[in-house]
Amino acid sequence: MRLSLDSDPRINLVRRYEPGVIVIGEQRITRPCIVTPQQLLLDWSASSIGELSESDLEPLLAQRTDIVLLGEGETQQLPGSSLRTLFRAQGIALECMSLGAACRTYNILASEARSVLAGLFP
Repeated sequence: MRLSLDSDPRINLVRRYEPGVIVIGEQRITRPCIVTPQQLLLDWSASSIGELSESDLEPLLAQRTDIVLLGEGETQQLPGSSLRTLFRAQGIALECMSLGAACRTYNILASEARSVLAGLFP
């Protein structure tokens, strides 16, 4: 699905997503990534929301954000309870959703200059 927003060209936004591919700015991404309004991290070793480990979360927690969105597939995926507890202890809101919902929600929050990060699994 193609997403269109009148936006600030200085922030990273998801331009399009489809099974196996996410386009952020002009970059075509085919593997899990972390995107913030200012950064795009392509070397994330995570493989899926259901298999996230604490070491997979280190790059997310290092960003010091208020909201973390995780998006994968066409239906909502949930991480283990220990990971949700870890985010809660850090004072970070964690939301897991389908890839499309995560991309759309990230774009809205980033455009509002909110402290947001998305971990996306194409």
